[in-house]
Amino acid sequence: MAASSLGSVQHFLEKQLMRVSIPRICSFNFARTNHKLKCCSFSLSCYATQVSFRLTFDQSQLFECLSQNRLHDARKLLDKLSGRDGHSCVVHWTSLLTKYSKCGWVNEARNLFDIMPERNIVTYNAMLSGYVQSRRLYEAFQFFEKMPEKNVVSWTSMLCGLADVGRIDEALRLFDVMPERSVVSWNSMVSKLIKNGDLEGARIVFDQMPTRNIVSWNAMIAGYTENCRMEEARLLFDEMQDRNVITWTSMISGYCRSGDVDEGYSLFRAMPERNVVSWTAMIGGFAWNGFHKEALLVFLEWKASTNMKPNVETFISLAYACAGASFSSLGKQLHAQLIINGWDKEDYDDRLGKSLVHMYSAFGNMDFAEFIFTKNLKSFSIQSCNHLINGYIQIGQLNRAQTLFEKAPIRDKVSWTSMIGGYFSVGEVSKACHLFWNLPDKDAIAWTTMISGLARNELFTEATNIFSEMRVQGVSPLGSTYCILLGAMGAMAYLDTGRQFHGLALKTQYKFDLIIDNSLISMYAKCGEINAAYSIFSNMVFQDVVSWNSIIIGFSNHGLANRAFVTFGAMVRSRTLPNSVTFLGILSACSHAGLLRRGWEFFNAMSNVYAIQPSLEHHICMIDLLGRAGKVKEAYDFVSRLPFKPGPAVWGALLGICGLGETNAEVASHAAQRLFELESLNAPANVVLCNIYAANNQHVEEEMLRKEMRLRGMRKVPGCSWILLSGRVHVFLSGDKVKPEVDDMLLLLFRTFGKTLQLGIYI
Repeated sequence: MAASSLGSVQHFLEKQLMRVSIPRICSFNFARTNHKLKCCSFSLSCYATQVSFRLTFDQSQLFECLSQNRLHDARKLLDKLSGRDGHSCVVHWTSLLTKYSKCGWVNEARNLFDIMPERNIVTYNAMLSGYVQSRRLYEAFQFFEKMPEKNVVSWTSMLCGLADVGRIDEALRLFDVMPERSVVSWNSMVSKLIKNGDLEGARIVFDQMPTRNIVSWNAMIAGYTENCRMEEARLLFDEMQDRNVITWTSMISGYCRSGDVDEGYSLFRAMPERNVVSWTAMIGGFAWNGFHKEALLVFLEWKASTNMKPNVETFISLAYACAGASFSSLGKQLHAQLIINGWDKEDYDDRLGKSLVHMYSAFGNMDFAEFIFTKNLKSFSIQSCNHLINGYIQIGQLNRAQTLFEKAPIRDKVSWTSMIGGYFSVGEVSKACHLFWNLPDKDAIAWTTMISGLARNELFTEATNIFSEMRVQGVSPLGSTYCILLGAMGAMAYLDTGRQFHGLALKTQYKFDLIIDNSLISMYAKCGEINAAYSIFSNMVFQDVVSWNSIIIGFSNHGLANRAFVTFGAMVRSRTLPNSVTFLGILSACSHAGLLRRGWEFFNAMSNVYAIQPSLEHHICMIDLLGRAGKVKEAYDFVSRLPFKPGPAVWGALLGICGLGETNAEVASHAAQRLFELESLNAPANVVLCNIYAANNQHVEEEMLRKEMRLRGMRKVPGCSWILLSGRVHVFLSGDKVKPEVDDMLLLLFRTFGKTLQLGIYI
């Protein structure tokens, strides 16, 4: 589908949904509706039971006798009824026996079989099928051995019974000694082997079949697709002469399951006919692979082009699609349609309820989510509980998440890990650590969450220690574990440690991992090794937009504007579309090199060529670029023409450039005044303005401002530098007294001038 903003897609979907008569609701009396639906569901279930198996008065008497083992009375009644029914009695009683078996009344069926005055092969097969379907295989085998006559149905029934309980070797031996085999027998053997995980054995049987029907082909294709072996499935699919909707749907599901949604959608478009299952498979394929808007659009196409009604599985996928796309209004409309049409009564396994809990939790609408969860509390699901916990964490209600976590009758690793991440998100490091160390069975995700939380809270040393403990415990790191650690090393400019993590990743699981490669580019660039960063970039099997952005920003931060421009050109030629981050790196490169004209060209190209709306950061880059070029007045005019109301960041940037090149006290005073109106206690801005006053010999204004800063207790955080030496970090604050080690450090600095030396500077 064409690229568009999230808001415009949602607006389009809302309009389309109104056209297909999906009701819009603002509120709904769930409690009242739930009561009515329960009553309706109860009456329908009773009615279904009555319709499925009706007995006449005489048949009821017969069933009572059979249940109470009053076989003599049952036989008398049977003789009476047999005389009345005439020559068709064996067919009638065999049909009744079959009904008993299907309802699970195997003992009554056997009693009826024993007193029947006449039996045929169909009667014997019906009784055998009753034993097999009830998993009473010992009795089935005994009955099978004593059958006076067996046909292919008898053998196939016994074969399926053995395979269904996992006794596949016995089923194969029985299959080998069968006196005759029908295509049903062959198909049963193929499907049972697939069900037991023996795809190769199933293919051998499939190849040996003397004749195949469409069921044979579909069974084999389904086996391959369910195991994501799409190349073999496609070969069979292409070889088939006649395909039906089941064949096409199996292939679509298989491609989506293996992540190749494009190929699945191509087959979907080429299908000669579609049913509810095929539409649902395509919607689910999009939804489970993260293409949430596409899933909703396919549903709209379905509603507009056919009169087929969706099923519960359809709505489960749609609920996840609405959650993933953050379309809360559509999600509510979806729920309304479920209730009004009564589809929620078909939620026998509560999967639909779970999807609705997930959807409302993703929206942050916890009242609805908790109501649905409580309504289905009897079928408690740990997944739904986890959705609620994550929902509360997402909206900042950590106390309610903690209460639910503590009261949950069952907690899994996801529950624990979610709470650990939640505590870290609000800076509760000690609670997160306490919970982590009490987690009974820590997996790689839990360890990675712990490392990530410590890194986000700038506890880099502790994060590294946790990683070491993770390896001591024998837990293999994930790719994301290395990404987090490499990001932390880049943030602290710890090149040596970053190299160690790189080497460790190469020795363990790392072959080609796009995310790890992107993290390595960023880490080496931030640590000053831009050539190492470019070497990794140029040797990548595949580069995505993050890869290009990382190396462009790396060149920009190192003042290599020309290399950044060349890389941008290569990015465009590779048909990788730049995004807002790309232009942030390019504009930063222009700013560092003082290339005002090129900067304006790129800034204008954002909206005119690439349809990217410049954000706050892009405007600040342009302010900085104008300031570095000495165009302070032009920067002030640029701020005056901004399409939004300038905030502290904009006025701070304008104030900051007034000290570059020729100072401009008038612009600085105006920028400072507007900034102080928004942030009166902005210490760095006051210091900058003091310096500008001093540079312009406005000492009276400077002294008054410094006095006001002292009275209000404003102090600028001093700048600091640090150096990593022999595994130890030495920090120097602005204004520090000279330490005894400083002379040695400076001597080392001069001796290693021109060599690789990692010096991190924070201002």
